[in-house]
Amino acid sequence: MTELPIPGPYVPWVNEIPPRPETGGPLQGVRLAVKDLFDVAGLPTGAGNPTWLATHPPATRDAAAVAVLTGAGARIVGKTHTDEMAYSLFGTNAHYGAPDNPAAPGHITGGSSNGTAAAVAEGSADLGLGTDTGGSVRIPAGWCGLYGLRPSHSRVSRAGVVPLCGSFDVPGLLTRDLVLLRTATGVLLTGGPDTTPIRGLVAPADLWELAEPAVRQALQPALERLAATLPCDEKPLWGSAPAPDYRFAYAVRTGWEFWRRHGEWVRQHDPVFGPGVGERVRVAAERTHPELIAADREITAVRTAMAQLLDGAVLVIPTAPAPAPARGADTGPLRAPILGLTGISSVVGLPALSVPGAAVDGLPVGLCLVGAPGADESLLDLAEVLR
Repeated sequence: MTELPIPGPYVPWVNEIPPRPETGGPLQGVRLAVKDLFDVAGLPTGAGNPTWLATHPPATRDAAAVAVLTGAGARIVGKTHTDEMAYSLFGTNAHYGAPDNPAAPGHITGGSSNGTAAAVAEGSADLGLGTDTGGSVRIPAGWCGLYGLRPSHSRVSRAGVVPLCGSFDVPGLLTRDLVLLRTATGVLLTGGPDTTPIRGLVAPADLWELAEPAVRQALQPALERLAATLPCDEKPLWGSAPAPDYRFAYAVRTGWEFWRRHGEWVRQHDPVFGPGVGERVRVAAERTHPELIAADREITAVRTAMAQLLDGAVLVIPTAPAPAPARGADTGPLRAPILGLTGISSVVGLPALSVPGAAVDGLPVGLCLVGAPGADESLLDLAEVLR
């Protein structure tokens, strides 16, 4: 395959943002980069695939999350590149290429919110609106040295967003600083927060062992700073009991929902997908109902365990198992350990905040704080310890 040129963060088919009236509000003057899965009135939504772009008319209204943020004063500066249908974790689009990582030149940004992260990291946007299904806000946040929030699943509307898996998809935010993230979170989230006091931390050894030794070592000082404020339990998450296979469950339910939502479009238009995405789409078409039942059984087990674990506690884990890979590197071996770290939040719908934690050989790595449903604000409070 011919190597594609390195694109900037923004999609080239959106040259001008339709003017909007000034609204005032807490985000007045904030430059907003919008992942090209979100509808923006008057603009096409490309979803990372040329056939999708060609077969869908421009949006007639804003996605709910876009409307909320712009209604609070944010100004859209562009729509940003994404993986095809958000069906990947690495930000390497076979049609459009992959934006470079401003925080680690020569390396990928990661996540299907790759363009959004690149825009915020390079400074052309202050606030990024992405989506997180299996880690696509958290991973680029960690690899680009940003703050990245995957909110509680129930607290943000997904209306007007091209879905990957509605059971796991959630709009999320990327920023360079915690103050702006706190302000934007207050605008975007609905429903009351969980006010259960945070009484402790859990940093399970078995989850930390999914990360490379250099990552664990680099993040240890940040963990110690948190542990100086709250007791920290590092015993293995699953102990001697068999761990629920949440990676299998994530793959099955994601494929099942993708095909039921987009299968007819695939059959009708026969879009060309890149190699990794194409294989996942092929497998999605073959998912069976017994597989779904088995997957949901695993998801229930994880939800039960997390409800007990996160009652007044925060899970603290590496955001990703390794720093951002170099452009063109084989990312296949990273997929399983990434989902081992990100998948728990995804299948349970938990809020997860990636905080800039450290660097390995000059490459950013993030620390992720995971809370009970509704504990988004508590995670932001806890992150203040690491500023």
